[in-house]
Amino acid sequence: MLKTAVTEMLGIQHPIVQGGMMHVGRAQLAAAVSNAGALGIITALTQPTPEDLAKEIRLCRELTDKPFGVNITLLPTIKPVPYEEYARVIIENGVKIVETAGRSPEQFMPAFKAAGVKVIHKCTSVRHALKAEKIGCDMVSIDGFECAGHPGEDDIPGLILIPAAASVLKIPMLASGGFGDGRGLAAALALGADGINMGTRFVATQEAPVHENLKKRMVEASELDTALIFRSLRNTARVFKNSVADKVVEIEAQPGATNFEDLAPLVAGVKGREVMDKGDLEYGIWTAGMVMGLIRDIPDCKTLVTRIVSEAQEIITARLGGMVQ
Repeated sequence: MLKTAVTEMLGIQHPIVQGGMMHVGRAQLAAAVSNAGALGIITALTQPTPEDLAKEIRLCRELTDKPFGVNITLLPTIKPVPYEEYARVIIENGVKIVETAGRSPEQFMPAFKAAGVKVIHKCTSVRHALKAEKIGCDMVSIDGFECAGHPGEDDIPGLILIPAAASVLKIPMLASGGFGDGRGLAAALALGADGINMGTRFVATQEAPVHENLKKRMVEASELDTALIFRSLRNTARVFKNSVADKVVEIEAQPGATNFEDLAPLVAGVKGREVMDKGDLEYGIWTAGMVMGLIRDIPDCKTLVTRIVSEAQEIITARLGGMVQ
């Protein structure tokens, strides 16, 4: 058993958090992760309305009596999002852990603090992590360049970013981006983190609510099977490298400024959701991290979490401990 500042603050058994993922972070996955002793996360904006989020929170409570959290990602969207309403639903339904990402959650901090909610803010740089600490976030999740989704624009990999953040932060820190096995957990702890945040690895589990074609393709994939899109817009996203992602990269490489309108028909969120629901992997884009190169099976969440922790403990106590003379 690994006891860290993360397990203590969040009231969980293992220092592993399932990151919020659009269309994936639903009650069935979050509950399975929490029942495995880690922290499951429901993704608020996967639910079409705040009322639907309330129903999803209630469903998660029926599936687990363990702690779980809710993610709110604050990013520009084609349609306006009632973020305040989603935050209100989280508070009114008694959720005590929130993962925020994207823009600063500062405007929501007074309400979250008044309700006793622990806030984990996902950052892609040391400067943003320090700002999160300053505005009162309880924990940060530091996202290296290897991650799925939005890695920021600095392109700093975790091997540098994690210890750089650990050197200056006073609050607990999760390492995120490229984690999927016990070697990663042991490395994160050695680099100064208090636990790990995993997204892509939890997609390739039995309980993840995505089509089996997607899970199998992730097992077959290597660390080379991702693409960076939206670089020309300075809103970089790491996605699975398919024909749609290649087309986006091709358009962005053409001379002249790229507008989001040029890319919107290819990257519409409804297409990405259909990929996950129906399994046509060339229909739209879907986020995936370089950690796919380490994914070799599709276990249930309990098996995965137990294996990661056991591997990490073996590395820490036997392999590394045996090197000390």
